[in-house]
Amino acid sequence: YLFSYFQVLKAFDYPSPWKGQQQMYKLDIGWPKIPEYFTGQTFCVAVDSLHGLVYVGQRGDNVPKVLVFSEEGYFLYSWNNTVEMPHGIFVLNTETDSSVWITDVGTGKYGHTVKQYSPSGKLLQILGTPGNAGSSLIPLQFDQPAEIFVEESGDIYVVDGDGGMNNRLLKLSNDYKEIWLTGTNGTGIGQFQIPHSVTMDAFGRVWVADRDNKRIQVFDKVTGEWLGSWSGCFSEDGPYSVRFTANYKYLIVAQLNINRLAILAAPPVGSIGDCVMVNTVQLADETKPHLVDVDMKSGAVYVAEIGAQQVQKYIPL
Repeated sequence: YLFSYFQVLKAFDYPSPWKGQQQMYKLDIGWPKIPEYFTGQTFCVAVDSLHGLVYVGQRGDNVPKVLVFSEEGYFLYSWNNTVEMPHGIFVLNTETDSSVWITDVGTGKYGHTVKQYSPSGKLLQILGTPGNAGSSLIPLQFDQPAEIFVEESGDIYVVDGDGGMNNRLLKLSNDYKEIWLTGTNGTGIGQFQIPHSVTMDAFGRVWVADRDNKRIQVFDKVTGEWLGSWSGCFSEDGPYSVRFTANYKYLIVAQLNINRLAILAAPPVGSIGDCVMVNTVQLADETKPHLVDVDMKSGAVYVAEIGAQQVQKYIPL
């Protein structure tokens, strides 16, 4: 058994988990240049690798809700309009245009929505009914939508929600019509307890951090069919975020309660199997990493930390 296991590891060129861990990332202590711009709790971060920009969503009274930095760490500008409690953030680049998508879990007049902004903060589109928590029966009625992933085609994947009534994964077309919807509250196959983060691999599989079920579930992007789940790596703490490295070889998962980033081997085409933990990055106590994003050009990993109230940048070695 061990022999075949090592063969498999060798076949995919993964470092062996039995040897001393080689560090895969190092902290960029010079990012950002002036940390004092973080004035609230930093919940989410998104990289625009095309333009070298990093967007940060933070919460708090009388703080700018969205901060924009250069990838070198210089603060550029901020905006505050129509964002109440940012939870997830995503940057979409198309041939003509860039936009910033934010999920808002606020309970006031802007909350329970997924919103699209221009890079300067102009509101372009609202999905959901602002201020109204949804029911699972209506596709575009969100209840604390946690995160969003948008394909270049404009197709949208939303995990809804961050502790509300809805526990589901929704796919919308680029004109905001439902293509498919899956998930109810529960522990069974394809059910969720706080679907918290969503991303896609290079093979058209949709990965969801099913946080309170302490697993990651995987779905076919075309049909919404369940393809498998990973739970073996999350006995200590559930997955809070899912993001692939720039080469799609690894999946980076934040585990908030144990202040850790787990680096898992991404499966090739075919069976999902169970997870293989290749490496970890241990953060300081009480850092509380919430959501992460990866610069798909440089490979840098940005971590939004609620406890430390900062975003940290890790550079691949």
